[in-house]
Amino acid sequence: MMHARAAGAPILCVVGARPNFMKVAPLIRAMKDVSRPMPFRLVHTGQHYDQQMNSQYFRSLGIPEPDVNLEVGSATHAVQTAEIMRRFEPVLDSERPAAVLVVGDVNSTLACALVAAKKNVAVIHVEAGLRSFDRTMPEEVNRVLTDQLSDLLFTTEKSARENLLREGVSGSNIHFVGNVMIDTLRYSLEQAVPAERTLSLRGATAKLAQVGYAVLTLHRPSNVDVPGTLRLLLNAVVEISRRIPVIFPIHPRTRSRIEEAGLGSMLETASLITLPPLDYLEMLGLMRTAKFVLTDSGGLQEETTALGVPCVTLRDNTERPITVEEGTNSLAGQDHSRILALVDDILRTGGKAGRIPDLWDGRASQRIVAVLHEWLAGTANRRVA
Repeated sequence: MMHARAAGAPILCVVGARPNFMKVAPLIRAMKDVSRPMPFRLVHTGQHYDQQMNSQYFRSLGIPEPDVNLEVGSATHAVQTAEIMRRFEPVLDSERPAAVLVVGDVNSTLACALVAAKKNVAVIHVEAGLRSFDRTMPEEVNRVLTDQLSDLLFTTEKSARENLLREGVSGSNIHFVGNVMIDTLRYSLEQAVPAERTLSLRGATAKLAQVGYAVLTLHRPSNVDVPGTLRLLLNAVVEISRRIPVIFPIHPRTRSRIEEAGLGSMLETASLITLPPLDYLEMLGLMRTAKFVLTDSGGLQEETTALGVPCVTLRDNTERPITVEEGTNSLAGQDHSRILALVDDILRTGGKAGRIPDLWDGRASQRIVAVLHEWLAGTANRRVA
């Protein structure tokens, strides 16, 4: 594809949900590098529409206010994807960018890539090639289709290239650059809010930071939308909290599902400390000194590996296998006995030590922008020819 645009046209960077913010932040810093700036425009689709949570993340990560906010809001997958497409198309027409850059695997990623491809605008996918091989996950569908539409594909781990080649993507379009999420983590580590401060500000006892604690996040529909599954997981968490205090920053949607399922009383367990949603720097500080993390988040699997903190993933599969093969992550699914066995092993032995994967060195965004400069120069040369 590689469709030429006017000289000096910007890269249109798309964010839609909070995991996207952490991935775009280092790219924006690299594009603003005074030694070799790259024109860009930031589009926020509004897929995650909680203004307070969004502003927390933008402020924590130093992301500029979006140039365009589509304000799509929540809906079913089909309706939300369609509405993003409908609102994004006129933006694409007015901006006339050199390319559209999308990150991750949310609905905004696929929707904007699809509009760009149909408008003959090149698509750049950051975090390409990750596969869980579970097509029941909406994110897996978004990943596969976005990669098929993309002209430049930037990967975080070597297995991603194998996945893309197997799916017919040209090897010349694939670039192994490392992990932009880890760029943000390394950049932010010195500013991370100490756990004691977060706990005391949120009404919990700061002593937990000294005696040791675990961190829990839970948000994936397969875990929280099925009352029976949610009950099983919370039962395991309550039992774990008898071994070690568990800090649980609860996503608003997860809290709603817990209340709807009549499980709110389970949150009243003394050593299960519930908190409101945390901003990135608070969450980073909390994870950094945790004994371990329980999660169904893809991003936290990567961050715990980078931090050397054991992770128990409450899923049967992962699109980030390197966190299991080389990192600190273990898959537990929703199996009560396996979850507890992994936790007991961590408390007894300290858990998997792991290693930092190749190119998770905090410089992935610089490598991406270097490729983009070369690619833009190539398109300019083709225009002249």
